[in-house]
Amino acid sequence: METGLEKNHHGGGRLKRLRCSVQNYDWGKKGTEGSEVARLYELNSGSDLELEKKKPFAEFWMGTHGSGPSFVVESGVENGDSIGSGSMGLKEWILKNPNVLGDGVLDKWGCDLPFLFKVLSVAKALSIQAHPDKELAKVLHKLQPNRYKDDNHKPEMALAITEFEALCGFISIGELKGVLRDVPEIVELVGSAEANQVLQIHEQDHEEKVKSVLRSAFTQLMSASQEITAEAISKLKSRLYMESKIRQLTGKEQLVLQLEKQYPADIGVISAFFLNYVKLNSGEALYLGANEPHAYLYGDCIECMATSDNVVRAGLTPKLRDIQTLCSMLTYKQGFPEILKGFPLSPYITRYLPPFDEFEVDRCILPRGASTVFPAIPGPSIFLVMVGDGAMCTGSSKDVVMEGDVLFAPANSEISVSTTSELHLYRAGVNSRFFQTLRW
Repeated sequence: METGLEKNHHGGGRLKRLRCSVQNYDWGKKGTEGSEVARLYELNSGSDLELEKKKPFAEFWMGTHGSGPSFVVESGVENGDSIGSGSMGLKEWILKNPNVLGDGVLDKWGCDLPFLFKVLSVAKALSIQAHPDKELAKVLHKLQPNRYKDDNHKPEMALAITEFEALCGFISIGELKGVLRDVPEIVELVGSAEANQVLQIHEQDHEEKVKSVLRSAFTQLMSASQEITAEAISKLKSRLYMESKIRQLTGKEQLVLQLEKQYPADIGVISAFFLNYVKLNSGEALYLGANEPHAYLYGDCIECMATSDNVVRAGLTPKLRDIQTLCSMLTYKQGFPEILKGFPLSPYITRYLPPFDEFEVDRCILPRGASTVFPAIPGPSIFLVMVGDGAMCTGSSKDVVMEGDVLFAPANSEISVSTTSELHLYRAGVNSRFFQTLRW
């Protein structure tokens, strides 16, 4: 049997196994808490993490980004060997084999992967944040290169593996009026003049006027001093505790109390009232454009994004905040976000297509004894084996794959997959709509 792991200077259809990187951010699930990231990293790296299981394992990165690069495992390196000096970074390998990207990708993005593929295991809330668009990213990178490490935008999509919770985008003005009537502590923080501006908005008012009023109120809230914020949160806690004795607290109120335990006296706790509380079931996805506020709260997900690590933070974080940049960059669109349920590409494969050129994600759930085909496409792909084992064939080569394996597939590779167990496979690739536009 061929392994399909031979070095191939001409690109072509052979799969390349990857050793991938992990991030131990403090919001991640600990290895002892069932972190999906810890499980996959242990399997992928061949390392024994027993001594490290008490650490948080937050993100598993698959791609070429310098903050968490993947390495190509060359032939002769068996599963379980750690990355040695013979391993080449995926970015370097692509530079030496540019045709693996396909002409369309090379022309548009140069000699690099335009997407970054991740798994996240979230134990406590990430910061309230947004990612800049390309124009702003260039400015921020130029002015503060230590904080904003690249000049790219970072649209992204989260696909739930387990039930997954997030704050995402602003609630409607109608809902916000209700919040101002029901949460006096917010009125204290934004001031009665700002609150009245919101309460006086009409449905028929011009969209720009509505956004301007929302921007003003949110900026006022996020700019409140630490002392006033701590006092308002203390009052909010006491009031909700008293009210919980005589009524059922709303889901958002319960969430706010939970966030306060994670980040005491943080303005992000109260700003959660301004944002949509989204709960995804396994197999549902959420996409986030540039300049949209969001915070992942709990659960495990697959994440895909443009290759960037630019984050502007403003709450629920011990890290450096940039409140002024965040409040000025947001779009202030209102309303509940679109939930993607994907569409069937074939009986076993569901595709999730966000409105961004850089990426799409396929979810393949293959029952025992079944097989399926990923058709050849003109761009590169990364495959992650999440559950089970099986075989992936391309051309004359065949790879036996198992949980934790990550494989790079060059452009124009048709890949057939089979399993004798149940196989859960995820694929990230360039958005197929991008290739359709090239044909016209």
